[in-house]
Amino acid sequence: MQQKLDISVVVPLYNEAESLPELVAWIDRVATENDLSYEIIMIDDGSTDESWSVVERLKTKYAAIRGISFSRNYGKSAALYCGFEMARGEVVFTMDADLQDSPDEIPAMRRMILDEGYDLVSGWKRKRYDPAGKRIPSKFFNFTARLMSGIKLHDFNCGLKAYRRKVVKSIEVYGEMHRYIPILAKHAGFKRIGEKVVEHHERKYGRSKFGLERMLKGYLDLISVTFMSHFGRSPMYLFGGLGTLMFLVGGATTIWVIADKLYSQAHGLAWRGVTDQPLFYLALLAIVLGVQLFLAGFLGELINRRSTDRNSYLVDRRIDE
Repeated sequence: MQQKLDISVVVPLYNEAESLPELVAWIDRVATENDLSYEIIMIDDGSTDESWSVVERLKTKYAAIRGISFSRNYGKSAALYCGFEMARGEVVFTMDADLQDSPDEIPAMRRMILDEGYDLVSGWKRKRYDPAGKRIPSKFFNFTARLMSGIKLHDFNCGLKAYRRKVVKSIEVYGEMHRYIPILAKHAGFKRIGEKVVEHHERKYGRSKFGLERMLKGYLDLISVTFMSHFGRSPMYLFGGLGTLMFLVGGATTIWVIADKLYSQAHGLAWRGVTDQPLFYLALLAIVLGVQLFLAGFLGELINRRSTDRNSYLVDRRIDE
């Protein structure tokens, strides 16, 4: 039987060897001072530096460390997914490995989960030390995410978050969906989502992994998660509905064009051939697109019911009991 712990701290990392000893010591100090049983789950996302060697050395000093190392870089969502699977704590925390998130926030965020009844508490870095090239796109991204999701968070992508254990065991994080975990949680039925202003530190070692391509991926993923939240289990509702509407409009228009021509002929009025009218071809196009959309919805339903686990990551090394 698995030992029950007060907290689990999931730390995805990629080429952060220099910061790991300081981060682990910081988490250990906070947990010890607050009399919390804990584990630190370190997910090495295919680092090319000495990160995993550092994790192995730290394991000899801190028995609470667990972790896995991927054979290649899969991305932060994959790391969180595997970390969530391993987590045993009553409250599960996520934080970045670059020392920009403060473990000192753990006790207060844990109280918000246990005492105030939140399912998820997201950090809000009100004062940030990132460059303007990262802050400005982030503000616009968060505004769009709030608008589309209805969740009133200032910083969806903050790495420091706290979760009730059943939340991380109920959601599926894949692709680049780590930015939208609050939306995934809400869709899974966990609607008590809170926010806490947290301290943000300047990066001490290495360099940021942020790139402009993340902006494009972020907005594409926002569209995906919005679609999945509303129609993921029943794609027929969207595609079948649109397809049926287009088919009916196209069919009705075609009948009207033909009927108008027959009526004009029967009453000796001026008339145009059906195939001479652009509206006829637009109506046919609507019918064809309607059928295709309906079939897309139907195929989506079949695939959805036969889908298998998409999250299969090749683990190279592992630290566990």
